[in-house]
Amino acid sequence: MSNDKKLAPETIAAQALGWIEPTTRAISPPIHVSSTYERDEDGQYRSGRNYSRTDNPSYDQPEAVLAALEGGKAALLFSSGMAAATTLFQTLKPGDHIIGPKVMYWSLRNWLVATAEKWGAGLDLVDMRDLSAVKAAIKPGRTKLIWAETPANPLWHVTDIAAAAEIAHAAGARFAVDSTAATPVLTKPLALGADIVMHSATKYLNGHSDVIAGALVTREADAFWEQIKLLRLQQGGVLGPFEAWLLLRGMRTLYPRVRMAVANAQFLAEKLAGNSRLEEVLYPGLPDFSGHAVAARQMHGGFGGMLSIRVKGGEAAAVRLAAHVKVWKRATSLGGVESLMEHRASVEGPNSPIPKDLLRLSVGVEDRGDLLADLEQALQAN
Repeated sequence: MSNDKKLAPETIAAQALGWIEPTTRAISPPIHVSSTYERDEDGQYRSGRNYSRTDNPSYDQPEAVLAALEGGKAALLFSSGMAAATTLFQTLKPGDHIIGPKVMYWSLRNWLVATAEKWGAGLDLVDMRDLSAVKAAIKPGRTKLIWAETPANPLWHVTDIAAAAEIAHAAGARFAVDSTAATPVLTKPLALGADIVMHSATKYLNGHSDVIAGALVTREADAFWEQIKLLRLQQGGVLGPFEAWLLLRGMRTLYPRVRMAVANAQFLAEKLAGNSRLEEVLYPGLPDFSGHAVAARQMHGGFGGMLSIRVKGGEAAAVRLAAHVKVWKRATSLGGVESLMEHRASVEGPNSPIPKDLLRLSVGVEDRGDLLADLEQALQAN
């Protein structure tokens, strides 16, 4: 790809940095399935490859594209978003202190709580919207990592990234952001002061509900980043070459997909906001949403493709509404081209802090009229 001028991220994504396979001049890269590579006659690896757990060529292009889109120095692919996030946390030492959000991706929250207790790590979960609460949770000399998810699944709480990063750095801690829901299309956490960005690449980066993948992107390729790379090698939580190829293909359409989903989500949120059968619509793009002002400052081009609705009549009414949809699919996950609906409290279990009347909506790229009509008939049938 030409370096004559700085290219727009849309161009970088669509052309996947413009890389061409040098032997055949293929536009789409080959899938490298070899698990190992031949040594030179003197036993060295001058090719730079020795074993596929870290050196598979199928990782090179998607990692480079993601680093470019996030404005980072380097990226690493993992076998899942959980593998990416847990690898980051496992670089910390016993006794280190972590601050995270009360409301976050439930599987990671459960892992953090259980692991912190087992490893003797300190853990405080706070309302990340409240910067005074973040400051109050700091343990001088011990707090090594502050973790935010913004917008946070499934209440879509918005963390002020720049302010939280400042708090972390003043305490000598790193600041990491799960930016799965925002994507690099809408938010650039590294430019706002974050040290690491995590993505469940299963979601918007791939966008077609056919890959499980995760990724970390770093602002600096420093010694801490080298520890993460080493831990990925040692634990083996790497992506398969075909999955890496699918992820790259998905990222080529990231910008049009996300923008269409965002436009649909904004439309639906505005249409549903006054519905008499709903208690509340949770979406950062609504002016009366608690995090709207912060979201408007740090999200550019829209407020995401995710929203949640709280149904009048409690849990039973929410479950009944989900049972009546026809276009929306009742399924876990988010960020695909198809629209999904899920009753989160039943998925998360009895200890979930999520209201039982809440349905999480992942808005896809279908016709917005069809999506709205399906929700309206389900609300009427309820």
